[in-house]
Amino acid sequence: MTAASYGMGLLTGGGDLVWALGLGISLFALIAAIGAVSKPHEGDRVTRQARIWSLRHPWKFALLPAGITAVLDYPVQLVLDGEGVFGSAVHALWHGALVYLIAGILTLTMQGRARSER
Repeated sequence: MTAASYGMGLLTGGGDLVWALGLGISLFALIAAIGAVSKPHEGDRVTRQARIWSLRHPWKFALLPAGITAVLDYPVQLVLDGEGVFGSAVHALWHGALVYLIAGILTLTMQGRARSER
């Protein structure tokens, strides 16, 4: 996804590697989060319990992909964008906040889907 985003940017003349890497990190965390809660009644006992907990507490669960995004995005912003320590932290936290919001909403949606499957 990152390579496709960067390649399309290069073709149109506005390729931004930092933006493409940030998009790739964010999508990776979101897809992993949705994959973790997609089938709550499959797997071993511990896996089922963790998935059911995440569906009962979607906003607490959304903190994990948001944190992963912020932590992985910070060095990308710091090294490649050159905004400094605080500017990079603000950008990484902003990306983490967006992932938090999207992951929370998607987990709430999955919560309704899990109830309808029972």
